[in-house]
Amino acid sequence: MTSLDNPRGTRETEPVCVATSPKGMELFSNPIFLSAIFSLLIAQFLKAIVNILRSRARSFRDVLLTFFWKTGGMPSSHSALAISLTTAIGIREGPDTSIFIVALFLSLIVIRDALGVRRATGLQAKALNQLGKEISPRLGITYKPVKEVHGHSPAEVIVGGLLGFFIALAFCTL
Repeated sequence: MTSLDNPRGTRETEPVCVATSPKGMELFSNPIFLSAIFSLLIAQFLKAIVNILRSRARSFRDVLLTFFWKTGGMPSSHSALAISLTTAIGIREGPDTSIFIVALFLSLIVIRDALGVRRATGLQAKALNQLGKEISPRLGITYKPVKEVHGHSPAEVIVGGLLGFFIALAFCTL
């Protein structure tokens, strides 16, 4: 048997792959997956709680919308998910692996987008809506407001990143 026949370099008598879970269920025991999904869910849950405490959520529907759909706010679930994935991959696969490098740079893109592009777009949409609201009566036209996409403040991104980091640390080391 050549190394091409047995790429892992194990002896012929050793099994190459041993299934320990039912087919498809390995995902739900994978610490990288678990840290990512829990960081996303916990960040969204905390965001809903913050909205309740700040009296932004006026109904149960508002709380559900915040949990499942709304972007922006404290903490950043985008940052929590991205940093959790990067941290978990770094712990499990090593910081010198290609997959860690990909995760790291994708995390930087996600965080940059949350801080820069989405935030700037949201602020511009808010200003445009205010302008449209003020001049539409003067000009006698109907103004349809544009959607205000909410980005994140630096504090929201930092808290989300720390949340993701510590959740990944817990899932991958405990």
